Amino acid sequence: MRYAQGGGLTDAGRAARERVRLQAVERFGGGQRNGEIAAALRVSERSVERWRRQWRERAEAGVLSKGSPGRQKLSEAQIARLARELERGPLAHGWADQRWTLARIKTLIGRLFHVSYTVEGTWLLLKRHGWSWQQPARRAVERDDAAVEVWKKETWPRVRAPRRRVRAGSSSKTKPGSR
Repeated sequence: MRYAQGGGLTDAGRAARERVRLQAVERFGGGQRNGEIAAALRVSERSVERWRRQWRERAEAGVLSKGSPGRQKLSEAQIARLARELERGPLAHGWADQRWTLARIKTLIGRLFHVSYTVEGTWLLLKRHGWSWQQPARRAVERDDAAVEVWKKETWPRVRAPRRRVRAGSSSKTKPGSR
């Protein structure tokens, strides 16, 4: 099931779903059919079939919730340690320069905590804890601001693609040349 706001269930919502599954388990023991259970608990028959199969294979433990699929993988203590390690810089962790990239942070998390994140998941973790992308504190020594301005005024207008001219369109679905 998808949720409109992009999130999952709250802890209270998960607990309510857990209660429904446990009510189904009681009814399994009473010998009720899947259709009766589904109608009584207002769930799909397919869900009841799945719960019954899990109940047969692993008893009540089979239908218990396994927790949120999107639960946080790092504890607060681990996040604090990650912050300290990031402060030490990439050189301290074996990289040749002082740039923290998402791929490097992902690798660092794997090395330190044996937890696997995707690059996108790493970005979300950083963003969730108030970290942001790095911006250089100063400009490159080699930068020549006068040359940059000359390039913007003289070279860029010549290499920039010209805008397409606006012309009257056609509502015909055939090619304009076939009229």
